Amino acid sequence: MKDKQLTRRAFVYGSAASVVTAASASKVLGANNRLRIGLIGCGGLAQEAHIPSLLKMKDSDNVEIAAVCDVYQKRLDQAAYATGAKPLKEYRAMLNQKDIDYVVVVTPEHWHARMTMDAADAGKHIYCEKPMTWSIEEAKKVVARIKQTGVKMQVGVQGMSDDSYDTAQKMIKEGRIGRPIQAQIDYSRNHKRDFWVSEEPDQDVRPGENLDWNAFLGSAPKRPFDLDRFLHWRRYWDYSGGIATDLFVHRITRIIRALDLKFPERAVAVGGKWEFRNSAAEIPDTFNMMLDYPEGLSVVVLSSMANDTPIPHVIRGHEATLEFTRSGFVIRPQDRFNKEANRQEIVHVKTGGEDITLHHRNLQDAIRNGAAIKTDVMTGYYGVVAVRMATESFRKNKCIKWDARREKAVEA
Repeated sequence: MKDKQLTRRAFVYGSAASVVTAASASKVLGANNRLRIGLIGCGGLAQEAHIPSLLKMKDSDNVEIAAVCDVYQKRLDQAAYATGAKPLKEYRAMLNQKDIDYVVVVTPEHWHARMTMDAADAGKHIYCEKPMTWSIEEAKKVVARIKQTGVKMQVGVQGMSDDSYDTAQKMIKEGRIGRPIQAQIDYSRNHKRDFWVSEEPDQDVRPGENLDWNAFLGSAPKRPFDLDRFLHWRRYWDYSGGIATDLFVHRITRIIRALDLKFPERAVAVGGKWEFRNSAAEIPDTFNMMLDYPEGLSVVVLSSMANDTPIPHVIRGHEATLEFTRSGFVIRPQDRFNKEANRQEIVHVKTGGEDITLHHRNLQDAIRNGAAIKTDVMTGYYGVVAVRMATESFRKNKCIKWDARREKAVEA
């Protein structure tokens, strides 16, 4: 599968936009250091997570949702009512508002790159939901644009606001587990009927009346309106990588941080629609990927939408095993290296957590004070490469390797 190309209209817009400098991106904030936020995309994740979080932060963190945008009028009205923000149907109109400090991109994956680059060109800081982009090529362009403009960007892998992974990285580098050789992690759920489908799908959607279907499609292939594609876009390759890009990106980013990894050397993925065999979904309900990294270790990530029994989330070293827990992690020595029982378990109790409020607060601190971003653009890039290589492997039924010189995924 070739990486999706940006539409001519989007390319012309992005090329013609004035590219801001790092100095202009760090513009003086509004009165009393208040941050004014624009929300692009008002679906379930926005209404159930971002909006409630940001509203609670209004006074304590001096922020304000100033504008909201969606191609579906019903969702736009709901968001405007909940926030009191200015409703806009076109996201570029939001980017033209000089008083918007940062935007939150909560749209289908195939729109992430275009909106991110347009926002950067407009001098807006960015919180973009995961994955950072739909494709690897788009991720490379986003990295270049963020570096060029100097805006702050947070990728929505909220688990990075848990200090466990930075702390694990330090301990692993100190040799606490010996040489790392393998890591395993999962993200499993159990759906009763079809997977990733609303219990009561919204029947009010009327393309041409309250939905701009062409705007939803954007750079994706043109298709007649399909309610399932609109409401449950994660189930279709045009807009998402399914389990890999929606769920695994959370997990692999943790391992990438803990082991200080960058690009995989090769990737293999297997799976299928093993339970929901009559589903309209194009993506599999069971997906498993294995990545080899040039540092000399393998990472295994497992998932099923038909069984939620987890596996231990561990990093195996020659001398000890690090297991992530709900409270942090524990390092247990291997018996072969602890015959005298002189090595004790090491327990880390985490600070922070997988918390969208903390993730927004980190971006706000970066904008105001230059704090380090928890999930920066390079971390976002590494995650996209890992999950997209696995997706390519599954769809092509081939092993995919990383061409480090060209920064490109190719068939092995």
